[in-house]
Amino acid sequence: MSKNLQDLKVSRDDKTWEAEIRATITPEAMERYKAAALKELQKTAKLDGFRVGMAPVDRIVQIYGDQAILKRAAEDAVQHELPELLAAENLMIVESPRVSLEAPVAGKPVAFTARAALAPEVQLPDYTKIAKAIMDAKEEVSVSDEEHAEATAHLRRERARIDRLEAGVEAQKAHEESRALKPEELPALDDEFVKTLGYESSEKFSETLRSNIKHEKEVQAREKRRATLLDSLVEQSSIRFPAVLREYELDDMEARMKSDLERMGTSLEGYLAQTKKTIDSVRAEWKDAADKRAKVRLILAEIARKENVQPPAKELDAEFAHAKQHYPEAEDGALRAHIAGVMRNEATLRLLEGDATPVQASAHDHAH
Repeated sequence: MSKNLQDLKVSRDDKTWEAEIRATITPEAMERYKAAALKELQKTAKLDGFRVGMAPVDRIVQIYGDQAILKRAAEDAVQHELPELLAAENLMIVESPRVSLEAPVAGKPVAFTARAALAPEVQLPDYTKIAKAIMDAKEEVSVSDEEHAEATAHLRRERARIDRLEAGVEAQKAHEESRALKPEELPALDDEFVKTLGYESSEKFSETLRSNIKHEKEVQAREKRRATLLDSLVEQSSIRFPAVLREYELDDMEARMKSDLERMGTSLEGYLAQTKKTIDSVRAEWKDAADKRAKVRLILAEIARKENVQPPAKELDAEFAHAKQHYPEAEDGALRAHIAGVMRNEATLRLLEGDATPVQASAHDHAH
């Protein structure tokens, strides 16, 4: 411990994952820091009859006041002593410490308390083994004739609705009439019609439709596997993180909700009024989801660190340039860091899945 401090007490709050430091600055140290504070004030003080930097110390004390100088000395002492103290106690923090000082008294020790969020601690399970077990259980996706027929019927019904709209039928009535048609009454998806959609024949259209259905089912299956993988990793990892990360996730969830509501033509305030909720009550409902999001983010970041996963610079540059066109007001550093994080997480998931496909960040992720 520094000779400038005494009565040191260091504790960790496992619930909030914060460190608390209590100590006092010795009277001798306060005298030294007070002298240094006076010297700094003397350098910049502008007093009538004296050149800058040449005013006598007693005049500076008279103008600024002894108590204000003591307070500045105590603040300087904490600012200088805390980094060394944190290093000595092996405390890794992720924010500037929040410091409270008692009012200093000349010739007396000055007590202070500092609290700061600790860096997250992540202990991973055998993530490769977990991912392999999930991928080994992967089932081949296929499209049944029934699924193909159902999709075809839906498109034929849509064609019937469009035909009525083009004939001048009111939109709601066109919808109702097309829903009421029997299967045999639906218009055919013949060559003539599919050519208006850009296909050379109904056969080619049918093949493409089957392929699209299969792709959609593959995407859904992949998302389900990923959810299972992430749930397993969260369940089997040991993670401690500060409340500030939960607040970050809650802020992000609130921003997404606000954006989604605005796209639907309403507002967050309108939603809260309609549901008779407050934003605080909504955020409280989100707490568990926010904790899980924070854990997933930390898990993927730790796996990426261990596996040295980084988005390729060329692809990152391209994604950043694309996003900047859509969000020119965004701060460059924050936007680039966000896109890099999205791409890194996607690359990490693909690594676990054994997929080497190049990674791109989605436009929706850019927006948040």
